[in-house]
Amino acid sequence: MKLYRFFSGGITLIIKEYIAQIVDKALQKVLQAHDILQQPSLSIKIEYPKEEKFGDYATPIALECARILKTSPLQIGEQIKGFIDEQHIFERIDVVKPGFINMFLSLPFLVQRLQAIVTAHDDYGKNKKEYPRKVNIEFVSANPTGPLNIVSARAAAVGDTLANLLAASGDTVNREFYVNDYGNQVWWLGKSVWVRYQQMLGKDVIFPDEGYHGEYIKDIAKYIHENFLHELSNINDEEKAVQFCARKAVDYNIVWQKQDLERFNVHFDTWFYESTLHESGKVLDVFKYLESLGVITDDNGKKVFVSTKFGDDKDRVVIRDDGRPTYLMADIAYHRTKIERGFDLIIDIWGPDHHGYIARLVGAMKAMGYDENQFRILISQQVNLLTNGEAVKMSKRLGTFSTMHDLIDDIGTDVARYFFVMRSMDSHLDFDIDLAKRQSSENPVFYLQYAHARICSIFREAQNRNINYDKIIVDTAHYSNPETITLLKLMARFPEEIYDAANSYEPHRITVYCMRLAQAYHKFYTEHRVLSDDHDRTQSYLILCDGVRIILKNALSLLGVCAPERM
Repeated sequence: MKLYRFFSGGITLIIKEYIAQIVDKALQKVLQAHDILQQPSLSIKIEYPKEEKFGDYATPIALECARILKTSPLQIGEQIKGFIDEQHIFERIDVVKPGFINMFLSLPFLVQRLQAIVTAHDDYGKNKKEYPRKVNIEFVSANPTGPLNIVSARAAAVGDTLANLLAASGDTVNREFYVNDYGNQVWWLGKSVWVRYQQMLGKDVIFPDEGYHGEYIKDIAKYIHENFLHELSNINDEEKAVQFCARKAVDYNIVWQKQDLERFNVHFDTWFYESTLHESGKVLDVFKYLESLGVITDDNGKKVFVSTKFGDDKDRVVIRDDGRPTYLMADIAYHRTKIERGFDLIIDIWGPDHHGYIARLVGAMKAMGYDENQFRILISQQVNLLTNGEAVKMSKRLGTFSTMHDLIDDIGTDVARYFFVMRSMDSHLDFDIDLAKRQSSENPVFYLQYAHARICSIFREAQNRNINYDKIIVDTAHYSNPETITLLKLMARFPEEIYDAANSYEPHRITVYCMRLAQAYHKFYTEHRVLSDDHDRTQSYLILCDGVRIILKNALSLLGVCAPERM
């Protein structure tokens, strides 16, 4: 009988980085043995082999060193293998043609990771950085001209999950919503409300074709009548009345947008209003700065940013011939405020029709001397909402669209958030409402939550049988089966799954990981009885189940999805 409590090592360990350090240390010894005193700049790549028979991790570093050492990659691989000191973490190391080093994790090392999971509990998977980045992530930023729609809901789920991943990876994250409360669309919102307001009073006023036709415009008009009748009655100028209605409509819509986002488990740290940029004079200040840099030209009275010098396909107007700044000019000024606020990394998640906008904005940042690597713009592609096999048409202006509010009412926050995240954000998403409502293993959310609830039920049954769970791995002999080893390896990888998903800006990778873990657990559960008269086996399997339960809960939390204990 083997009793394991702790091995040396951190609680949250990114195994790929750990192995990279081990291989790098061995490589330095090989280079010294070859009398290479000036160390070449080599990046140790640790990869996942395509097939399990080739190990848990692999590195091609021996191939990359062949030219430097003038020795065959196979010989170099064997030399590196011989200098690896931390042999205890590997069951075996194979050097195979044409020079890959394949590494298989040992059972004692996997046991150490399991003990670390139950010790860290809610903190398992979280990383700490000595020098955390200050990250600003701006997402949703829907126009305040109506309720949030399905595209905004996808951006909310993806953006918030990515923010969670970055925070779990050790960065300091600020979630920001940019309110476009300035410009033509806001004027038309005010005009629409003003016309509906007059119609509500019985006046024969024609509604403009360019206006917003949704029923919510009537609700805003009613709200203004009930709360601001006196103020509006004292405004005799129609243009000022439109502006008044626009301001109140924006406030009204923002309140509802905030409430819907709160229901969606999305909480913004900053709400930045575009109007404040214009009121403070920052838009024109930044324009003058660009002008001083020599990147502004005149085109028949229009002021044009020469964005072609910075990778754009054509130059862009930033000040119209009537003196009004374009949306691009305001956006340039806005992003400069992010730099001024001290953010090291600025991430924007934009809608599907903004791809061509990237080069001109990043170009303006480069023109002002900022590092383009500070900016990362991600595109969240279109959502096709399907019900009864047919697409739901969406148009905010015509009022024929499905709102985030209605979606949450219909299927709930958990399912909606998971479905929005489970596909790469740069791919189109067919959101199947019928599948989302299904209470069966076909629904991935149900499948994952059921896995967590099933494990919780095991611990309740253990209590009913007076089985005390003491969080000690009693006998690792019970782990020497394919189902358990597969589980242990997946569990050990959780911190690096978070790290990889955050650094690749691919939150959907966590949904893929969750499904693999739940499937592996269901297979284990089918093959192995957890509660039995065998004390050692029961204790060993309980801690294994506890580890899976902890990771499922932590992973679902990153996705903004709850992990129920009963279903």
